[in-house]
Amino acid sequence: MNLRSLPDRKPFLTAALALVTLAALAAAAISAEPRAKDLFGAKKLPAVVPAQSFGFYSKGCFAGGVALPMDGPTWEVMRPSRNRRWGHPAMIALIEKLSRDAVADGWPGLLVGDVSQPRGGPMMTGHASHQIGLDADIWLTPMPKRPLTIAQRESMSATLMVDEKTHLVKDALWTPAHTRLLKRAASYPEVERILVNPGIKKELCDTVTGDRSWLRKIRPFWGHDYHFHMRIGCQPGSPGCKGQEATPADDGCGKPLAWWFTEEPWRPNKNPDAPKARDLMTMANLPKECQAVLAATDAPSLAAVTYQGGSAAAVAVAEPQPTEPTETISSGALPAQASAFAPTPKIGIPLPRPRPGN
Repeated sequence: MNLRSLPDRKPFLTAALALVTLAALAAAAISAEPRAKDLFGAKKLPAVVPAQSFGFYSKGCFAGGVALPMDGPTWEVMRPSRNRRWGHPAMIALIEKLSRDAVADGWPGLLVGDVSQPRGGPMMTGHASHQIGLDADIWLTPMPKRPLTIAQRESMSATLMVDEKTHLVKDALWTPAHTRLLKRAASYPEVERILVNPGIKKELCDTVTGDRSWLRKIRPFWGHDYHFHMRIGCQPGSPGCKGQEATPADDGCGKPLAWWFTEEPWRPNKNPDAPKARDLMTMANLPKECQAVLAATDAPSLAAVTYQGGSAAAVAVAEPQPTEPTETISSGALPAQASAFAPTPKIGIPLPRPRPGN
């Protein structure tokens, strides 16, 4: 179009300039809004409030979190510099319980990957989920006999269990102990889903005999070839937590699994440079309660909010505790509504012991 040919081009140009200016102002306003991942990633300690999850696994936050100790008799925390060993008390208690049960089943001990940030929320890198304290990654590499140093925990590579070309489990690496570990994790009523690589799901479908009911909780998903992702459901006392639909009642070894061994799931991303949701989320995208979680008072110290297992000793009480009865999620776990700062009940879990040399 030749603007010189327009009889009244001045109003046209003025309107066009106004639209461009408005668009620029809108873009500037969006870019000026702090990203939620930066705000939550900056928090080093949890909020001093009773334990509660808000929102969905991939869009939310949580309060009253506790930290899994760096070392236990049956676990070690990996990648400690990420500060992602935090979770709802029910999740941290379950990780500790799984570590003990797995050792009894013949697994040497757990290497624990990411759980959540101190207050959840979007992470600076990596996961889309893990935002409400109810997700945890467990490596498929057994805990070594000798304690790992901090440097080793930061740099040690996990074992890739799946061939990237065939999408099948590497037979030389997979053992019956891996199957027992996943079966044990799926056995807990709190656990709703366990995400694994499709090749691992297929291996289980092809080899598990007898009781196969637990296989319905094992769900195939991209990645997850060196760890499994354990997810528990929304806990009592968290009315603002949004759960997922229940898994199908069958073992999941039919047509849905077969789809993963076609070309479609592995086609290149058509838009690989598109920003991730976590790179765009602001506080406006999260539940309104997350603003209060972010602004809440820090815990008095790391020690005060580190999970103590079976210890009856009280940690710092930051506020009066509710008088109504608390609900329990299962035998051998913390009360689901327990504050991270309330006395920990005796539940028969051994205290973590410091590892020499770390």
